[in-house]
Parts: sequence; C-alpha cells; structure tokens
Amino acid sequence: MGVIRHLDEAGIEALLTSSIAGRIACNQPGDRPYLVPLAYAYDGESVYAISGPGRKLDLMRADPRVSFEVDRVDASDRWESVVADAEFEEVTDPDEIQMAIALIEGATNAPVAMGAHSVAIRLRLTAKSGRYERPE
Repeated sequence: MGVIRHLDEAGIEALLTSSIAGRIACNQPGDRPYLVPLAYAYDGESVYAISGPGRKLDLMRADPRVSFEVDRVDASDRWESVVADAEFEEVTDPDEIQMAIALIEGATNAPVAMGAHSVAIRLRLTAKSGRYERPE
C-alpha cells in the first residue's frame, strides 16, 4: 500500500492532456448520477468530445453542471486521477466544430465521423483537483 498525495497543477494538466478517455457524470435532480466514458481532447481549458443523441446529452441539456474524471492506473498502488467540475456547452459554430474534431483526431489518432445527429460538446472546466498514489 502506498501513500495518497495531492497532484500538483502541472500533474493535473499533464494527465488531462495525455489521456484520451475520461468519464462524465451528469444527473437530473432526484436521480442517481449517470456516469459514462467518452473519448476526448483537452485544449488547456476545456474538454471536447462528440456525442450522439441519448440520455447523456438529454441530461446535460437539462442541467449543464457536470463532473469529469480521468485516471491512469499502472498498479493498485501506482495511479493518478483528476476530477473536475465543468459546464456543458453544445458547440454550434461550424469553425469551432471543425476545431473540436481536429483536436479529438489529434489526441486519439483516430478519424471522427460526425453522424447526422452527432453533437460536438465542450466541457468548460471550472475547478480541478488531482490525487496520486505511489509506494513508499
């Protein structure tokens, strides 16, 4: 068992920048949180992703306050994680949609196919915290 410590700002930014899959939690008042994974890109301020229609998008449209989490686990005592508060926004400007797609493709090294009902989303991170564990 290791020691859990606070991840500094540089560590938080490095994990957000280097990861390509995170989890978003959203909910409707009175419901339990709805947690789903998503491929993403981070530009230093916001997380960008593509979403199809469904429960996640419906919940974020109803209440744009969400949580975002990303982690890296090498062993049970070698991990790091970041949790962020965020505000959901739909990206509607065509130039910003293309920028989001380019960011995601650059981060994931995979082409993004926007379907007829796909939506580009931005999660503006408003607060971030991080933790990590290493053996002593």
